[in-house]
Amino acid sequence: MSPWPYKDVRTTVIADVAAMEEVRVFPLSCAVQNYAWGKVGLDSEVAKLVVGGDTSAVIEADKHYAELWMGAHPKGDALIKDNRIAQRTLGQWIADYPACLGSKVKDTFQGQLPFLFKVLSVNTALSIQAHPNRELAGRLHAQFPEHYPDNNHKPEMAVALTHFEGLCGFRPVEEIIGFLKSVPEFHALVGSETAEELVSSRGEAGRTSLALKKCFTRMMNCEKKVFVDQLNMLVKRVTEEAAAGKDTSDSNSELLLRLHSQYPGDIGCFSIYFLNRIVLEPGDAMFLGANEPHAYLNGDCIECMACSDNTVRAGLTPKFIDVNTLCEMLNYSPAPASAKIFPSIQDPSDPFVYLYDPPVPDFTVMRIQVPDSVRQYTVAPVDCAGILLVIEGEATGTSAAALSDITLSRGTVLFISANESVSLHITSPSGMTMYRACSLL
Repeated sequence: MSPWPYKDVRTTVIADVAAMEEVRVFPLSCAVQNYAWGKVGLDSEVAKLVVGGDTSAVIEADKHYAELWMGAHPKGDALIKDNRIAQRTLGQWIADYPACLGSKVKDTFQGQLPFLFKVLSVNTALSIQAHPNRELAGRLHAQFPEHYPDNNHKPEMAVALTHFEGLCGFRPVEEIIGFLKSVPEFHALVGSETAEELVSSRGEAGRTSLALKKCFTRMMNCEKKVFVDQLNMLVKRVTEEAAAGKDTSDSNSELLLRLHSQYPGDIGCFSIYFLNRIVLEPGDAMFLGANEPHAYLNGDCIECMACSDNTVRAGLTPKFIDVNTLCEMLNYSPAPASAKIFPSIQDPSDPFVYLYDPPVPDFTVMRIQVPDSVRQYTVAPVDCAGILLVIEGEATGTSAAALSDITLSRGTVLFISANESVSLHITSPSGMTMYRACSLL
């Protein structure tokens, strides 16, 4: 009798383990978040990508499809769509095979995927918010773990997929002073003395920052009855002026009325007089570093961020707000809206790749735009793991690390281990648009 009567079983098990280690490029099925601010049904880019990636997916016409999470975050760990792999989720697979991250990322980020890649479809405004740096995140997490669940920073980058609108950073002082003059209800909340301090601080950066902090903090700490009364007066005034055919642009009236309809009686409606309104067209980006005040208003975007849930909010939200922490932490450096647009750089080694490389180690985003004249294209290897999302186009992909062909179409999400490439045979007539997130240390 054979010393190992179950030889065939053993061989199969060994072969399966080998296959698991060899399959280092595989498709993912990603988590959808149905937050109330998201676009509804197939108006949502998130919903369209979900259906593209899985034709059996059912999209409900009256449901909000706000975010698609591509990564290993515990609140939305992606499922692996390859039945040769025993692990159900990307997080489990990375925990078992951390070498897939690449040695630098594995060592720097303790065997964790350092970023979360997302698609956002924004119908109504997200909260006025900022994210702490590592030092503040550690303090907030120690003091209030129920509101700040980890000790990591949360830099973010948004790249527009459609016409996209947000608030970001403090406006140039002259613009804020202009609103203090033309919007008496705003002036009432800031106060004459504080407003005068801002006017007299012009030309001295240090004094301007302090005066701006004082103005913003004063407004954010107004008693509710006071700011609700002023907001109602302002909304009534601009509505009547507009009805009478007057130009109300010096009150930023279109945005004011829109936010007030979404969040009536919310102090965040007045933040439009402090913060830049940023408009991005597809491919444009903004980077949100620590302590940068911002709010997304409308549109669809790719977002990449460090793996953290730390958000300090102070308006345009039903969630927990922490006005004192926000006012204390913000970066009070006024700058024009144009300064908030983050440039992409063409990759010198690949004319179809545009890099969005922020000043943090956690992530880099690439836009891969393959023209219709190109039928064969290789997604090049990099020394770190990455996630690839197809926005437009179709192809058949081959990789030594996939063991079988992969069909790519709109909504396909691929995990690509470090140092692996994917060769694409493009079948769509109009080329391909893809986004890739990784951590280029």
